[in-house]
Amino acid sequence: MVRKPVVLSCLSFVLAFFLAGCGKDAPPPGSAVAIKIGQVSPLTGPQAHLGKDNDNGARLAIEELNAKGVTIGGVKVKFELVSEDDQADPKTGTIVAQKLADARVAGVIGHLNSGTTIPASKIYNDAGIPQISPSATNPKYTLQGYKGAFRVMANDVQQGKVLGEYAVGKLGAKKIAIIDDRTAYGQGLADEFEKAAKAAGAAIVGREYTTDRATDFRSILTNVKARQPELLFYGGMDAQAGPMAAQMKTLAVKAKFLAGDGAQSPEFIKLAGAAAEGVVASSPGVPLDKMPGGKGFTERFNARYGQIQIYAPYAYDAVMTLVEAMQKADSTQPAKYLPELARINRQGVTGPIVFDEKGDLQSGPITLYVVKGGKWDTLETVGGGAAPQK
Repeated sequence: MVRKPVVLSCLSFVLAFFLAGCGKDAPPPGSAVAIKIGQVSPLTGPQAHLGKDNDNGARLAIEELNAKGVTIGGVKVKFELVSEDDQADPKTGTIVAQKLADARVAGVIGHLNSGTTIPASKIYNDAGIPQISPSATNPKYTLQGYKGAFRVMANDVQQGKVLGEYAVGKLGAKKIAIIDDRTAYGQGLADEFEKAAKAAGAAIVGREYTTDRATDFRSILTNVKARQPELLFYGGMDAQAGPMAAQMKTLAVKAKFLAGDGAQSPEFIKLAGAAAEGVVASSPGVPLDKMPGGKGFTERFNARYGQIQIYAPYAYDAVMTLVEAMQKADSTQPAKYLPELARINRQGVTGPIVFDEKGDLQSGPITLYVVKGGKWDTLETVGGGAAPQK
């Protein structure tokens, strides 16, 4: 005859085995089951500061969850963050995505860039692994029909429209030049900006291209200067936007400089130097100090990891959203918690997180900032149900 305590012990062991979702030996009953969550961003190269920002935001969430203690399916779990470096390169992005799929992670936070997120998303979809990007804004990511693809910030259709209308309506630009870095993010945002600016009545007097590895823009800027634009829009990241702004000043290009979220970082100000003053850039979401949980998050993050670049609070929210879906489903198995993730309705640090049928946020405000006195100062927030803030 088998005694009841032994039966319960065996059941706990079996439950722990399936909860872990892998074929390795499960830990003894009573101990925490390790649940792996992937995180992918550029951890080396010119965008490493942004990649580490994402990594640290996700890591802070993991640390807080583990400190609190989470039980799913009647078993205590311990989350492990498995971070991979995609170097902001699409090919490398697919390689590390396959690595995470082979490791059978329970979910993925990432990638940072649209150019790596989009190709990697097919691999996660084929493996049945839900993916939440904290920062990929190209619309194509959630237009592929993948049920497990989500993002926790507004996309570039929303952002490009706000930027184009602001350039013409608020900055008074009628002659505009555009430069982009040919990445899925930079080119995609520039395309949306161009459409909105034209619709608002501006003329595009030139469109130039660079790469996300370039540092010398003098030839391109000389061509731009000859066309005498009133405003230059750049679609790309801060590693290029900073030197570009500095070289505009050196070449006496008189145009105003406008960019998207990839440039709206402390690193941009550092790289641009004195040329940063007066530059305007947008970023999806509301300002950090206006976020529902922004003050507390900033204090905790600064104490643990230092200055926030851009996307850390979104990476934090992405982890918390993933885990809340697991808790609602009482399972860490992707097939079981994915339906809960699709219908999640929660208040995150960054704001309300509710996804539409594509996996985009239902509410997507955009905030415009200007560099004033060596720091980013809020101009206004538009869209997403937010009243303009001056």
